[in-house]
Amino acid sequence: MNELQDAWLDAWRFAARAHGAQATPGEPFPYLMHLGAVGMEVLVAHQISPFDDPILAIQCALLHDTLEDTATREEGLVSRFGPRVAAGVRALAKDASLPTKAEKMADSLARIRVQPREVWAVKLADRITNLAPPPYTWSAEKIVTYREESRLILAALGEAHGPLAERLASRIEAYPPVDR
Repeated sequence: MNELQDAWLDAWRFAARAHGAQATPGEPFPYLMHLGAVGMEVLVAHQISPFDDPILAIQCALLHDTLEDTATREEGLVSRFGPRVAAGVRALAKDASLPTKAEKMADSLARIRVQPREVWAVKLADRITNLAPPPYTWSAEKIVTYREESRLILAALGEAHGPLAERLASRIEAYPPVDR
């Protein structure tokens, strides 16, 4: 196996242990499916327009929710994957202490923007995968809000990777219209 494959497998195993039996909200799948989808978006994007540091990109993709959604501590990421990956994952995690979703998003985007473009690309890939059909429980207002938030992410981070930005723009336009 080459270095990128080893990096994928190391992060994949770590994420599988960290997320355990977590399920994807509204789906009958383990949460690991979402992480794999984000990783796949990053790998395909790398094939189209290579990253300077594909290992940083793939490890952040597979680990992007570990600090936010599991008991994983940043120190554990630093010791296993190094400070660059840990900083990228930290930037991708929302700050739960902020009072509103809008403040959390603005803060996260600001922290992502000081990271290497590979971390920006992970956020684009994450939103691409999250723009699957919304759960039936979502109101029309929530769908509109999610679409607008997606446009904000694209505007803030799209310059990081043209093919991912194009894919995200396409997914935003195809996102279900509000006719529920």
